[in-house]
Amino acid sequence: MKLYPSLAARCLRGIGLAGLQAVILASAASAAPPSAGGQDTAAAQAHEAWRSAILAVPVPEEGCFTAGFPSAAWVKVPCKAAPARPYIPRSAARGLTVGNGNDYAAVTARLTIAAAGSFPVVKNVTSEKGYGGAANTYSLQLNSGFMTTKACSGAAVPAKCLSWEQFAYSSRSTAAFMQYWLINYATKCPASWASYGSDCYTNSNAVTVPQIPITSLAGLKIQATAVAGRLDTLVMTTPTQAYSTTGKDSVVDLATAWTSSEFNIVGDGAGSQAKFNKGSSVTVDIGVRDGTKTAPTCSSNDGTTGETNNLTLGACHAYSGAVPSVKFTESN
Repeated sequence: MKLYPSLAARCLRGIGLAGLQAVILASAASAAPPSAGGQDTAAAQAHEAWRSAILAVPVPEEGCFTAGFPSAAWVKVPCKAAPARPYIPRSAARGLTVGNGNDYAAVTARLTIAAAGSFPVVKNVTSEKGYGGAANTYSLQLNSGFMTTKACSGAAVPAKCLSWEQFAYSSRSTAAFMQYWLINYATKCPASWASYGSDCYTNSNAVTVPQIPITSLAGLKIQATAVAGRLDTLVMTTPTQAYSTTGKDSVVDLATAWTSSEFNIVGDGAGSQAKFNKGSSVTVDIGVRDGTKTAPTCSSNDGTTGETNNLTLGACHAYSGAVPSVKFTESN
């Protein structure tokens, strides 16, 4: 395993390692033992400070990495193969529940540089069943919109082809990875790509992420970044662990056309559905960076994944600021 502490120290801004350690130490510095609630609050603040810090540290090279609280250093780990199943694009038919196009997207006026999806409020979620009726079987997907890029130059009719990129976590495959699509490619797929009707898809390498129970949903976050001519990077975090994998941006040229971002919890591939217990309520937050503080557009019926869940969308609101975002709630 290879450590990168010097890079982490250079890249940390704002809190820094010393600031992070101060937060942790402060929670234990009182002469009188704090209440259980006080301990929980201090720990949560320390974990969130650490997560913000590690998300600001770029991975040093191509590959798979992990990091654990309170360290702000990435550790290189072996990658593994991503699941072979397709995480399909939406179809023409839309239902009332979330997914298959019926979802919000955060749309930026300029090219998106990075996006992050999280669930800041989760209420009454006690169970979820997905593919095959198995518990805790779901995917988290942070998806681009359908794009026109040079990746479609080999299609039967390039003008009808669309490229698409997904940053995904599969709970049943214990993996986080990117899946790339050439939609309506309509001819023999490129080498190492699989066919799905007239479409083609392939995966990046995957980083191993444990199966996380649905009761821990509020602690999960996925961040995606894209750099033209270099790497696209996925970072998935829990309150105390971070996992990352990379792929070449040139696979579908995401950085040249990315303006729309969808994020949600849905079925784990093959058009499946994540079914939550009755009374569940989940708030979704999609933060974006495009070099401005301008609020993105809350674009309805603009989801791209074909997977779904059994929740119903509420209203969406857009926010400007240091991290422009959209936020909405879905419930049953």
